[in-house]
Amino acid sequence: MSISKENLEIRNKILEFDRKIEEMHLGFQKYTKGIEARMPDWERFQQDLLQFSKRKIYDLVLSKQLERVLYKFQNRKSIWLRSIDEFQHARKDKDPLSIVPAGKNITTGR
Repeated sequence: MSISKENLEIRNKILEFDRKIEEMHLGFQKYTKGIEARMPDWERFQQDLLQFSKRKIYDLVLSKQLERVLYKFQNRKSIWLRSIDEFQHARKDKDPLSIVPAGKNITTGR
């Protein structure tokens, strides 16, 4: 395989990872707003990205692009984990009795 063809494949894969990060970010926003029931599988994505990053990339530009995507993933991952924690904490704190006005009896409504 020629170097240029290999570099093109690497470039396309890096762009695919970058696009996937953006899609996952939107997926996490939908999840934390209750629009989506399932959280995006960021752990699987992280494994794929780390596996890819172990490849030896000789082109400096591609290497820098991969570093940028790895950095972007780490930043987004911290945002995602923080938002998930806040979302799950908010769901746990929701008390079904909190909708009953203060001083009212839930069984009689008085």
